[in-house]
Amino acid sequence: MASNRLLRSCFRICSSISGAISGKESFNGHSRITGALSSKRHCGTSHGFPSVVGKDLLTLRDFTSDEIGYLLWTAADLKQRIKYGNETVRLLEGKSAALIFQKRSTRTRVSTETGLALLGGHSVVLTESDIHLGVNESTIDTAKVLSGFCDFILARVYEQNDLEVMAEHATIPVISGLSDMFHPIQILADLLTLQEHFDSLQGRTIAWVGDGNNIIHSFMMAAPKFGMHLNIATPKGYEPDNEISKVSQGFAHEHKTTVNLTTDPREACSKADVIVTDTWISMGQEEEKAARLKSFAGFQVDAKLMSLAKEEAVFLHCLPRKPEEVSDEVFLSDKSLVWLEAENRKWTIMAVMTCLMNDYTPISPMPTFGGSDGGI
Repeated sequence: MASNRLLRSCFRICSSISGAISGKESFNGHSRITGALSSKRHCGTSHGFPSVVGKDLLTLRDFTSDEIGYLLWTAADLKQRIKYGNETVRLLEGKSAALIFQKRSTRTRVSTETGLALLGGHSVVLTESDIHLGVNESTIDTAKVLSGFCDFILARVYEQNDLEVMAEHATIPVISGLSDMFHPIQILADLLTLQEHFDSLQGRTIAWVGDGNNIIHSFMMAAPKFGMHLNIATPKGYEPDNEISKVSQGFAHEHKTTVNLTTDPREACSKADVIVTDTWISMGQEEEKAARLKSFAGFQVDAKLMSLAKEEAVFLHCLPRKPEEVSDEVFLSDKSLVWLEAENRKWTIMAVMTCLMNDYTPISPMPTFGGSDGGI
């Protein structure tokens, strides 16, 4: 344990020096330098971006716009090379991942398993029937054991604290596959989808209609950094977490954008570029279904609500979708980007895995995302 703390301390000091020299933000959050990573982990930047090798992805709060932009660029590059260029890109040959699923999953599991296989890696899936996290074996012990077997961990859990504990004691990178507070890899897919559609993120307005949940929390940690405005409409009593709102307002002030909270979906959607919603009843909230359906009356995204947005506005939903959340008229329309959004889960998680393992340099032209940190 002492040696792990020393390694982390050395890396943080080195990262801070690098940030001062390059004029970039230094890393926040946890970082890993152990095993195979320790011999090649270095301070400085890679292709104009801060290196994220060895870093945990627990929330996009801990990532700068440059770092997120690098992940998005890598995702776009891998998609171009593999899907459209039919290239074989074995960037993670010999690497292995432990995939922990306390909650069932379609997109997170399939995108990660198939993506890692395309990159030459191997995954081991651990569901509740395989590993009773924190019950049969402590989260600390699990993190230490898996660190000796694998190169990184992706965990889809109920509580954000489980991810924090795991990252603190693992000596390999830990990636959030979802928690009660954040879903960062979903928002990476959403941002890539919007980038592909609009060619830039700068100045766009996202209207959120629904629950103040982990999806909007993750948007709040990322969108302002790219010059995007957020209009968030939730029923009274279902607002985003207060502390997360404060942090997001800080990001908005820093990047000269806005984060507006309202209980009126029509106000949020007026002149928006993007309308986003999600499930009103997350896993573990089934007993609240009747009360929630009553509270969310009037929050369905339908054609009338969509008509308040800009003519070229698009619709996103991370799936699975229920009819009370969005009408068929919108969900199945040309404005809906949900299937592209779902597919991009694969390319963005591939980018995350690649960049946490290697200082990868994309070969395709760098997109212009927008934002104020430079380089993007």
